[in-house]
Amino acid sequence: MKEKACKDCHMISLGNICPNCKSTNLSNDWTGLIILLDVENSEIAKKINAKSSGKYAIRVR
Repeated sequence: MKEKACKDCHMISLGNICPNCKSTNLSNDWTGLIILLDVENSEIAKKINAKSSGKYAIRVR
């Protein structure tokens, strides 16, 4: 099963529904990877508005 990235929040998941924002607007066409472990103390998480730990795509088409 191929990983998909949410077009709304950029979180990467295996399912057909984003576990972060519950959107079904997912894409197989994404590039770049950010892995967030601690979103509360991460400057990158603040920059991309990530609310939960996980894998995020940098660009989703």
